[in-house]
Amino acid sequence: MIPDSDCLGGLSQKLCKTVMDLERASAPMRSEGAFSHSKLAFNGWGMKPVLRLLAAAALLAVTACGQPAANISGAGATFPYPIYAKWAHAYQAESGVGLNYQSIGSGGGIAQIKARTVTFGATDKPLDAKELDAAGLAQFPTVIGGVVPVVNINGIKAGSIVLDGPALAAIYLGEIRTWNDPAIAKLNPGAPLPGQAIAVVHRSDGSGTSYIFTDYLSKMSAAWKSRVGTATAVDWPVGLGAKGNEGVAASVTQASGSIGYVEYAYARQNKLTFVRLVNRAGNAVAPTAESFSAAAASADWTRAPAFNLLLTDQPGADAWPISGATFVLVYRKPADPIATASALKFFRWAYAHGEMAAALDYVPLPPLLVRQVEQSWRVSVRDAAGKPLL
Repeated sequence: MIPDSDCLGGLSQKLCKTVMDLERASAPMRSEGAFSHSKLAFNGWGMKPVLRLLAAAALLAVTACGQPAANISGAGATFPYPIYAKWAHAYQAESGVGLNYQSIGSGGGIAQIKARTVTFGATDKPLDAKELDAAGLAQFPTVIGGVVPVVNINGIKAGSIVLDGPALAAIYLGEIRTWNDPAIAKLNPGAPLPGQAIAVVHRSDGSGTSYIFTDYLSKMSAAWKSRVGTATAVDWPVGLGAKGNEGVAASVTQASGSIGYVEYAYARQNKLTFVRLVNRAGNAVAPTAESFSAAAASADWTRAPAFNLLLTDQPGADAWPISGATFVLVYRKPADPIATASALKFFRWAYAHGEMAAALDYVPLPPLLVRQVEQSWRVSVRDAAGKPLL
């Protein structure tokens, strides 16, 4: 902590004057003899110990003038916002350092870190090595979670409707328009599916959640891949746009007959009706921390340059098919190495408190991956002298 110069100038002068006055006063007084000296000895302490205490008090007072630890600034993905908020609250209580995180979407996070307006950017879409190198950025994952289709259909409870990838793609292409369409009815024999029109809800902002979702749809549907593709922002064939996971959750809650997609924590918090999905193994699975973990189980991060790895349509009997990690971006040679070091310390602390992530149905990174991430910091993130920040 660096003391403020104005504070030091004013306070130190007053303290020095006080100490000097007391030093002079502690000298034996010719006219009053031992009587006055004994009074200044503070009942037998002696002035030297007292002056030492005063000097220590002066040092503490000067140190107290230092600026408080600056909060960490970040912006980007809404996918991890619930866990970042939970971690931030606990970290501030423990360390005194806060996190000012703007949940504006992955596209905004990438833009803000490139504009150097925040210490870290956050994205659910991993950047490739070429883009990272061009911007001078390092990238690492923080948690794993799931993107979940959610619906608002009268009389339908969470998990009672099953969809597969082709049907989900057809809904978002506008080819399946009602809930009792034969393709949906075939997946849900005996279910009370209404003839109600499907109201499609999608993201209106640049979104890593959309990137994960459209990557899955591109793997499930050749028509989707050729006509729409995979991106943080696409030309949606149908539907109503909403900003952020928060906006999609609110729109689905308000619109009867609707379908949207959100990170699972938002589905839980808003008590939304999620669907089960048929995975690559042919099993209808529900979104849970266990199914997200099953999707991540086969991931080989050691073969993923800059941790650029997607977890959609993974093998495994219990794997949730729209899983993904969320990532943080920092500068390799930051203009403010102290701020970046503070951000890395926060995430190092967060990795050690994975139980908070698990409580929100995110999957904490496995220990081996955490070690890989921390090693990448030592190798890639350095100050101007080439020294690792941590």
